[in-house]
This record gives sequence, C-alpha cells and structure tokens, in this order.
Amino acid sequence: MSKLNIESKIELNNGTKMPLLGFGTWQSKDGKTAYNAVRDALKAGYRHIDTAKFYGNEVSVGKAIRDSKIPREKIFVTTKLWPTDAINAEKAFDKSFDKLDIGYIDLYLLHWPVPGMIKKNWLKLEAIFKKSGKIRAIGVSNYSIGQIKSTLKIATIKPVINQIKCSPYNYNQEMHDFCNENGVVMEAYSPLTRGSMLEDVELEAIADKYGKTPAQILLRWCVQKGIPTIPKSVHKDRIVENTDIFDFEISDQDIAKLDNFSKL
Repeated sequence: MSKLNIESKIELNNGTKMPLLGFGTWQSKDGKTAYNAVRDALKAGYRHIDTAKFYGNEVSVGKAIRDSKIPREKIFVTTKLWPTDAINAEKAFDKSFDKLDIGYIDLYLLHWPVPGMIKKNWLKLEAIFKKSGKIRAIGVSNYSIGQIKSTLKIATIKPVINQIKCSPYNYNQEMHDFCNENGVVMEAYSPLTRGSMLEDVELEAIADKYGKTPAQILLRWCVQKGIPTIPKSVHKDRIVENTDIFDFEISDQDIAKLDNFSKL
C-alpha cells in the first residue's frame, strides 16, 4: 500500500476524487458550534466536509468554508436529500445549494432509502444532476445490498457511494465486497461508534501497542482498508487528534483482529 496522508484520496467511478479522511457535522448545531467546528477542521487539514439538509447546519458549514479562504476546488463537500423532500427533490436541492453558497456540490446523496421509491427517487437525483450542472457526483446512504441492486438496474448514472454506519464493531464484509465489485465506494459514518466502544479493552490493547488512542485506531482501520470516513467532533483538540493517523500502519494481523470485532 502506498503511504497514506491527510491528502490521500479515493477515485470514484466517475473520475471524481474524494479525500479518504473527512469531517462529519451531524448534531453540530447551526451557528457558532458548526461554524467553529468546520473552521477548526479546515485549519487542521481536513479537505472533505460532510453535511445534510437534515442536520440543519448547511448555512454555517457553507460560511465556514467560504471564510476559510481555501480555494473551493481544494475542498470536497457532501450534502444530502432528506426522504420526505424527495416529493419535490429539485426544490430541496436548490435550498441546500443556496444555504451552502459554495458554487457547487461535490457529492449529493439520497440520505435514506424509501421502500417503494428506490428507483423513482434515484431517477429524480439523476435528473437534478443532469439539469442543474451544480453537482459533481451522486450517491446513496444507508442502502442495503438489495436496494443498491434495484438502483443499479435502472440507473443511467451509477451511484458513486453508499454511505453507511461502519466501524470494526459493525463491519459488513459482504456489503464492502459488493460495493467493490460494483464500482461503488462504501463510506463510513459513525466510525468512532459515537464513543460507545472507545473503552473496549481489546481496542485499547491494540491502541497501546501502537502508542495511539482508540479513536485513532478506528480511523486508521477505515482509511487503511480504503474506506472513506467522516469522524465528527466539535472539540478542537479531538478534531486535530483525529488527523494524527498517518504516521503508522496497522499490521495485517491486527487489521484481521479488528475486522472480527464486528457484531453484525
């Protein structure tokens, strides 16, 4: 494996390149909290910011990106279409686009699958992509293998990503293999288990071995497996700490051990 760093990217199936390490903003309150978190993340070197209409913080995220003065093309930004907004998906996209106010969206996702609307909603996303000219790539989130298969059957534009909850504790090898085989990147949200497993003794033992924190081990596991990941924090020290994962490599033996933490 080539040496990874904070600028390392993964190429999506349409040629777009996305940083492996991103920054999540779920539950980061709009206003000072979300704004400061994104500004701190950009100062720490993150160049991949993930938000969503449902998070209610697109205005603050967009302002932080603009105020950073970092060239727009150097930052990869994701936002998402909430299921109930799919009735008028174009209007919902326009609202997100205006709130962010960053010129274009790198990745626009269907936030959750809607049974009975899998195919129809994907075609709506394709239509926005083709008509607006304001989106670089489109994908899905929280989809099952069956739901991705249904989407692929009718897609004229293949989803580039399926963003799902993923860490060693709920690693879905079947999903990962399916995505790899079909040219869809599996992206991880909640890679730090929302803090619930950071004191697990087995994880702590691996962390001690490498002189790293449990959180850093979880994030290194993701990027080392080629899984883009979007850890979230509003604490500057943790935002910085979560970038310190590129000066070591987890052994194959320990990667296998972490894979087996899965409790699916």
